[in-house]
Amino acid sequence: MTTLARLVLGGVLIVAGGLKIGSIYNSVLAVKAYRLLPDALAQTVGYGLPIVEIVVGVLLVVGLLTRVAAIVGGLLMLAFVFGIAWAWANGLRIDCGCFGGGGELKAWEEPSYLLDIIRDFGLVLLAGWIVRFPPGRFALDAALGLAGRHGGDTDDFEGDEDE
Repeated sequence: MTTLARLVLGGVLIVAGGLKIGSIYNSVLAVKAYRLLPDALAQTVGYGLPIVEIVVGVLLVVGLLTRVAAIVGGLLMLAFVFGIAWAWANGLRIDCGCFGGGGELKAWEEPSYLLDIIRDFGLVLLAGWIVRFPPGRFALDAALGLAGRHGGDTDDFEGDEDE
């Protein structure tokens, strides 16, 4: 199960970051559209976010520094949930910019805030699973002995209390 969770969360992060990095201007525009950060900080986040997403996604897919990557990925997803909820609560009509794009919606376009929040919160839950349980037998952490005492075992639930 943890291997599947790693692949899903990591894959989503890689795709999201890859689509943003392909149009970095739109990434900056998307971050600015939330009106949560000062322009200079929003620009920095817009440029840096795709790189962070790709790096964290690759670490999760290959299973290296798995728990750290899952914590960072989960925090990113929580930030996205907060940002989307903020936009919704403040009456902004924006594209979340989750997979490229971003900015103000056209008059005929409808925001998909609820679906975006549900999706991202589901990814937060996957990140929590990854942090809690061993990374699985197909993780580099297991092969390198970095996964703790159960890292190379199947994704079982027993005996993880002290990790």
